[in-house]
Amino acid sequence: MTRKSPERKDSQLVELAGRSWLIGQLLQAGLEVARPERDKGVDLIAYLDQDKKVGDFIACPIQVKAASNTMFGLDPKYRRFPRMLIVYVWEVADSTKTVAYALTYDEALEIARKKGWTRTSVWKRGGKTGKRGYTVTTVREQSKLWNLLQDYRITPKSWKKKVIAVCTRDRQNPRGGAATRC
Repeated sequence: MTRKSPERKDSQLVELAGRSWLIGQLLQAGLEVARPERDKGVDLIAYLDQDKKVGDFIACPIQVKAASNTMFGLDPKYRRFPRMLIVYVWEVADSTKTVAYALTYDEALEIARKKGWTRTSVWKRGGKTGKRGYTVTTVREQSKLWNLLQDYRITPKSWKKKVIAVCTRDRQNPRGGAATRC
């Protein structure tokens, strides 16, 4: 058995810390939170059940991407969840710096397009590994990617608005047919 160096973070602990931080943010925003029993691509569900403004039960699936520092990426497998929010929680190693960015798949895909990632062999065919998608493990402040993400930075004050917007907009069913609601 090998030991991890002190500098290397345990990825499960990073994910747990990021998810716990995010749950706190969602609760501060006045949303309720549920955790699916099994992981099939959804880590959390943020929902409103008695909001007078909405007048209906709405639920928003969330995929959490937590990092000790910064990271951004997109996996095409999340396309199957058009109303899911992919939430990138950064700087979980230092709670004074922790921030989150919440994007739908389409919003993240637009950033991937602007960065040119969707034209790469890794995106199209999976490159050497065969696993499609694209991830960068460092997002430098004031870089093009950092600037593209700033519109999606989320706080307890903006969470409810984002969830309502994502879950109540009508969207054409991907298989054709009538528009559906979240």
